[in-house]
Amino acid sequence: MDDPSSASNKRKRGRKPKVSPPSPDRSSPSAVAAPAPVPVARRGRKPRRHEDPADADAARPPSPLRRRVLNTVANGGDAVAEAGPASWDEVVRVVPCMDAVVKVFCVHTEPNFSLPWQRKRQYSSSSSGFIISGRRVLTNAHSVEHYTQVKLKKRGSDTKYLATVLAIGTECDIALLTVNDDEFWEGVSPVEFGTLPALQDAVTVVGYPIGGDTISVTSGVVSRIEILSYVHGSTELLGLQIDAAINSGNSGGPAFNDRGKCVGIAFQSLKHEDAENIGYVIPTPVITHFIEDYKNSGGYTGFPILGVEWQKMENPDLRKAMGMKPDQKGVRVRRVEPTAPESGCLQPSDIILSFDGVDIANDGTVPFRHGERIGFSYLVSQKYTGEKALVKVLRDSKVHEFKIRLATHKRLVAAHVKGRPPSYYIVAGFVFAAVSVPYLRSEYGKDYEYDAPVKLLVKHLHAMAESPDEQLVVVSQVLVSDINIGYEEIVNTQVLAFNGQPVKNLKNLATMVENCKDEFLKFDLEYDQVKYLHLVSGQIRSQIFKGCVPKLSPHRLVVLIMP
Repeated sequence: MDDPSSASNKRKRGRKPKVSPPSPDRSSPSAVAAPAPVPVARRGRKPRRHEDPADADAARPPSPLRRRVLNTVANGGDAVAEAGPASWDEVVRVVPCMDAVVKVFCVHTEPNFSLPWQRKRQYSSSSSGFIISGRRVLTNAHSVEHYTQVKLKKRGSDTKYLATVLAIGTECDIALLTVNDDEFWEGVSPVEFGTLPALQDAVTVVGYPIGGDTISVTSGVVSRIEILSYVHGSTELLGLQIDAAINSGNSGGPAFNDRGKCVGIAFQSLKHEDAENIGYVIPTPVITHFIEDYKNSGGYTGFPILGVEWQKMENPDLRKAMGMKPDQKGVRVRRVEPTAPESGCLQPSDIILSFDGVDIANDGTVPFRHGERIGFSYLVSQKYTGEKALVKVLRDSKVHEFKIRLATHKRLVAAHVKGRPPSYYIVAGFVFAAVSVPYLRSEYGKDYEYDAPVKLLVKHLHAMAESPDEQLVVVSQVLVSDINIGYEEIVNTQVLAFNGQPVKNLKNLATMVENCKDEFLKFDLEYDQVKYLHLVSGQIRSQIFKGCVPKLSPHRLVVLIMP
């Protein structure tokens, strides 16, 4: 390649030297530079252009992001990141709260729900979090679930600080942490929260995802705002869908808007062969509800629900049959939770017309900002546990109003155990346990909704608890011994009664067994199965296995099959 200074005056093979197009002057946008010759290619090679990297960066026209940064800084404000390409220096200037983003290190020790007297092997994970006011740190609940130890590390630091878990909101997938070491809080400004963004608003997700150890920034826009399914909490709350990549390790990281305010927490993404770059963010209304709940009650009490199953009223014949007028809209109550506070007010076939003065449409939606609608459960989730709401219903063609106290959901099959170890009770090798979603996942894997027995899935999806302390008690397994021959194949079979008395929960079963004075211990199982324990020498002795399986006491089993 010839030097450009010498090649500019040479002519080869009768060709005229080529002239580069005019380029704007960097000092004056309106000025146009004079044409300059470029080197001529030889032997079919294209001419190469040599320039210093620093000069090239200085000569590059400012991107819209750089122009916004320069203008904002010139006006004395804080610059923030937008969607689009940006260099690392730009991002640092754009996100002034980046130093408040921390890396969360957690050691988990999960319980073994299939063998409840044991725990699984501990494992470590890393995720993201960020500092808020009051010397507190927010992250995801699943990031510190079943924690044994939690440590935090600030950006640019080589020190990990021991953290204390203040509260875990399983339903909303948010956890609140703090650090007792004063050094951790030095030189860091807490993140400030912004309002709920609108569609197509730019968002920047900051965190520590897989692929490296340093902080990572991804940009996108808000593509959807609706009621989402929170996988970890098995609940449905307000959520944001964005097109920025959210990978493993991003969980708990903040999402900033174009003014540097936090508008959400990254917590899950959609993995599907037909979908790409679909991430979900916990919005500020849910975060604020969690923080205020902790502030007011000193702990996490949860998000209340209305406690009813409802049906859409879009069919005109159905509306007419229910006595609705043409101008009336609402949803029909199918079932009422027996444990819900409104069980004494609402009845099946009631038409819920409005909630706290907001009219409900026939499809179950309510107005949400300009030109948008959202499920009316959003209004319920904005309330706090113990608060009251005004509900207007249509019953027998008459309008009634009820002041209903809201409470959290009590499910027959619990969606989670909130970090507590599972309860169990063992009699002569028969392991009794209470069914929960973690138990089903331990027994049948992550696809338990497809692999679990239908009898358990029906109770999980449709059965309702008749009392707040009711549990679904099953014979989890039979520890093989000479005293329980013939019962080896009993697995996950529900216990209905003991000595003719209904079994309400696991504690109730253990109490009845310990206090039994009869000659036989009779366990009524589902599908008319009966199990008898004969007291050979005094009261039967229960055994709680901790860490190892002791020898079974020599109790004789008498098996009877009822007609």
